[in-house]
Amino acid sequence: MRTGDRGWVRVIGEVAHPAGRLVCFPHSGGTAAAYRAWPPALPGDWELLAVQYPGHADRFAEAPANSVAEMASAVAGELLRRDPVPCSLFGHSLGALVAYETARVLQDHGRPAHRLFVSGAPAPGRAGGGTTHRATDDELWELLRELGGIDPAVADDPELRELLLPVVRADITLNETYRPAPHPELLRCPVRCYYNTEDPLVDDERVAGWAEACTGRFSVRPQPGGHFRLLSDPAELITDLVSALAESEAVR
Repeated sequence: MRTGDRGWVRVIGEVAHPAGRLVCFPHSGGTAAAYRAWPPALPGDWELLAVQYPGHADRFAEAPANSVAEMASAVAGELLRRDPVPCSLFGHSLGALVAYETARVLQDHGRPAHRLFVSGAPAPGRAGGGTTHRATDDELWELLRELGGIDPAVADDPELRELLLPVVRADITLNETYRPAPHPELLRCPVRCYYNTEDPLVDDERVAGWAEACTGRFSVRPQPGGHFRLLSDPAELITDLVSALAESEAVR
C-alpha cells in the first residue's frame, strides 16, 4: 500500500491504466489498511483505493473531521482530480455514510459514481442518533469487544486501548451526529446494500430505506454473521461485489 502522500485517498491496488476504480471507506476506528487484502480478488484492470480518515494510522496527529459531509467533500475533491474512469464506492458502517455523501458530491460535480455499495449501516434518513459516543471508556471498549471490532490481541493491552479509544469515540460521534441534507438529490447510480443478520445495529427495515436514496437499481444482500464479519471473513462479500461490478460492466 502506498501511503507516502498523507492525503485522504490511498492507492492499495495500483493499475497503470485502470478500466475502473473501487474506493473503499473504513468503519469507525478503521483504516485504509483494512482493504489491503482485496486487490487480488478484483478484476485485473480495476484499481483499488481506500480512504484514510484524519486521526487514523499515519494521520494520527491530525484532528478528526467535524462532520461526515466534511469528509465526503475532501474525498470527492481528491477523486475529481483523478482521470475520469468509472468509479464505484464501498463503505462499511460509518464508511457507508461517508461513501453515500461522497457519491452525492461526485454527482453534483457531473462525475456520478458508477455504483454504490453500502454495508452494515442504516439508510441516511434512518442513520444518526444514539448516545454511545458519550459512554464511559470502559463501556465503549466493552461494546466494541462485544461487536467484534477489537482484535483479541489488542483488547487487553492498556496502552493500545488508550491510543484507540479517542479515535473510535470521534468516529462514533460523527456517526451518531450525522444528519442528511434536507431533500437531497437522489443518486442515479445503482445501490447495493449488504447487512449481517446477527448485527444488532441494523435490521431489514433500516436497511431497506436505502432504496429511498436512489433512482437507480436497488438491491439488498443479507449475510450471516455480526457487524464486523467484514473484517474476519470478507470473502463472500467480495465475491458478490465483484460479481455486481462485472454485471454492471456487461450492461454498459
